[in-house]
Amino acid sequence: MELGQMTESWDIIYDHASQSDESYNFERLHMEPMYDAFVCPLTKQVMQDPVTIENGHTFEHEAIEKWFRECRESGRKPVCPLTLKELRSTDLNPSIALRHTIEEWSARNDAAQIDMARRSFTLGSSETDTLQALTYIDHMCQKSRSNKHVIRNAELIPMIVDMLKSSSRKVRCKALETLRIVAEEDADNKEIMAEGDTVRTIVKFLSHELSKEREEAVSLLYELSKSETLCEKIGSVNGANLILVGMTSSISENVLTVEKADKTLENLERCEKNVRQMAENGRLRPLLRLILEGPPETKLSMAAFLGELVLSNEIKVLVARSVGSSLVNLMRSGNVQSREAALKALNQISSYDASAVILIEAGILPPLVKDLFTVGPNQLPMRLKEVSATILANLVNSGYDFDSIPLGPDHQTLVSEDIVHNLLHLISNTGPAIECKLLQVLVGLTSSPTTVLHIVVAIKSSGATVSLVQFIEAPQRDLRLASIKILQNLSSHMGQELADALRGTASQLGSLISIISENTGITEEQAAAVGLLADLPERDLGLTRQMLDERAFQLIISRVIRVQQRETRGGRHLTPYLEGLVRVLARVTFALPDEAGALVLCHKHDLAALFIELLHWDGLDNVQMAAAMALENLSRESKNLTRLPELPPQGFCSSIFPCFGNPPLITGLCKIHRGTCSLKETFCLLEGHAVEKLVALLDHTNEKVVEASLAALSTLLDDGVDTAQGVVVLCEAEGLQPILDVLLEKRTENLWRRAVWAIERLLRTEEIAYEVSGNPNVSTALVDAFQHADFQTRQVAERALKHIDKIPNFSGVFANMG
Repeated sequence: MELGQMTESWDIIYDHASQSDESYNFERLHMEPMYDAFVCPLTKQVMQDPVTIENGHTFEHEAIEKWFRECRESGRKPVCPLTLKELRSTDLNPSIALRHTIEEWSARNDAAQIDMARRSFTLGSSETDTLQALTYIDHMCQKSRSNKHVIRNAELIPMIVDMLKSSSRKVRCKALETLRIVAEEDADNKEIMAEGDTVRTIVKFLSHELSKEREEAVSLLYELSKSETLCEKIGSVNGANLILVGMTSSISENVLTVEKADKTLENLERCEKNVRQMAENGRLRPLLRLILEGPPETKLSMAAFLGELVLSNEIKVLVARSVGSSLVNLMRSGNVQSREAALKALNQISSYDASAVILIEAGILPPLVKDLFTVGPNQLPMRLKEVSATILANLVNSGYDFDSIPLGPDHQTLVSEDIVHNLLHLISNTGPAIECKLLQVLVGLTSSPTTVLHIVVAIKSSGATVSLVQFIEAPQRDLRLASIKILQNLSSHMGQELADALRGTASQLGSLISIISENTGITEEQAAAVGLLADLPERDLGLTRQMLDERAFQLIISRVIRVQQRETRGGRHLTPYLEGLVRVLARVTFALPDEAGALVLCHKHDLAALFIELLHWDGLDNVQMAAAMALENLSRESKNLTRLPELPPQGFCSSIFPCFGNPPLITGLCKIHRGTCSLKETFCLLEGHAVEKLVALLDHTNEKVVEASLAALSTLLDDGVDTAQGVVVLCEAEGLQPILDVLLEKRTENLWRRAVWAIERLLRTEEIAYEVSGNPNVSTALVDAFQHADFQTRQVAERALKHIDKIPNFSGVFANMG
């Protein structure tokens, strides 16, 4: 590089304009006259360490050394930067006197400029003066770290803080920047900023959405958070942690601002109080890290705090994955405080199915069950046993396969007979709170088809059926609900035992009826209670009689009508509630042949009409199925209830002259039942215009609804009625093809059998037999039934095939087979 070029580059590098314009102008405006001897010819700035070379010229120590170094690197001999003459020596002599003079001059100027800055930090100053003063302080602190002490000693920091209240946005923003520069790497200045409401004021700037002030405030807080003392101060400002956490998850925030907010929070984590606040605001990882890595006391306090938090389901899964195993290990501790903290946290996490499964796989089940069953000096306090029971109920409701998890060396599982006996024993010997949770455990175990049979065996062997039934009368709603749900789950496996237990005492059956008939909106308890009654054996005549005696069916009827008329508030329990009501009401029709009170009830309340109306409830399959089933039972009684006409006695002439003996013509008789019929008195489907409705249900997607509807229609073809007329009625209702379709689809064995029976009756009519004989699909279906169905259905199929000449009438197939 040529010497001339070197000189020009130095002018550029050390030009005073490298300072900000405001700072430079402020300095020039408020400084004593500067002697040329103070300025380094190379840097064009006031020298701090002046040295003299051999020809007597003075330069800034660092600048002249750099000049000589560049001369050597360029292969030239050292020259004077001013004269460009070669120098014999590069020795440097400190100019001590000049240095002292410059220092005194600088001190006087600094004092004058600081004083001027102080005057600029008043409410009457212009925005320009204030900004220049702030910029000068920035430059002063960046020029020398020692100047930060000067700023502090001049008590300028509180005045800069006051500028945060300026009406000028530019001044507020610059003040935030200046405070950050003043605080950098200076603990004493940070301590001053911790005084009063300064931190609170800075935090307020965080709420300024997407502004420069917000960015500067975050940068300042990050700098202040490097001080452990200030970490607690920042965290104590209401909303500080919440806003910072929100900023870290913002997608619209400046990336650098997000990073600063995140780093600030990382610094704040040094204070446990802040960790708790962050956890409350959704930033859980610091708390989880302390549970994993903190000292024992911290682990304990953080686990206890975790148990008090309200967590979203997504967060519960995160927590279970992160610290589930650690909490399980803490639960195994002999220390009651540790176990309590762990149990409360696990209770919170286990309330979501996905996180419950994680805890199960982390090994929570064996120590949990052990804590529940342990008695003696090491047993848990009853309040903690309640928490353990709650956790167990949460785990069981996750739907996990508990038959595969060993609880100890004997390979017992949660559904082993002895374990269930222990659960039942605890239920009978603890307070309502624990009883309720343990009953909920049984609710979960009986809700699963893989475990319910184990529970049934244990309940039967322990004789606990009566005890479980007694909870129906419990004053606590949760306790009643849990017991009713258990009994409902058990009803399909031990329905007769439950019916016997309910029939043994009127009070429990009465309690169920009272629950069902409450005038509140439809509750889960009401739906479960009516579902339990609906699941009990429908042909248990003793239970039906007791319900008749207690006027239970009248209450059921009134509730069905109220739901029909939209007088009862709905909700998610409406459907199971109505389904249960109709199924319970249908059971009275099973008692018609044996119980006079059932017949009176059906007549008085016109139940046949009610069940026909219920056929219209599209979408409620169980309602339609139960209504059709009830209509089948009612229709079977029609032939016994119809009033047959009384014919006059034969006269003398008719006995001698047969031509006078034609029977009198009687009009208005039911063509199926051959007597006087009505829907209310004889439950006649024809009179009730129910045939078309039942035929329409043969096309239903639910095979149980189809089966019940076909069974009701089959009563029109039964023995004891005019079958030929029944065929006519079905044909007029366009029921022939739907019945044939049921046979051809063969959806279930029961439907298949019923369809074969009905078609055999239909084929007794020659016209229908002739029409069907040309349908190969029907013939094939009947042959299939003849070959593969049960014995009785095969006999019926044989008769049907004879009607369409597929089997000769002289065939003796069944006789030969016998």
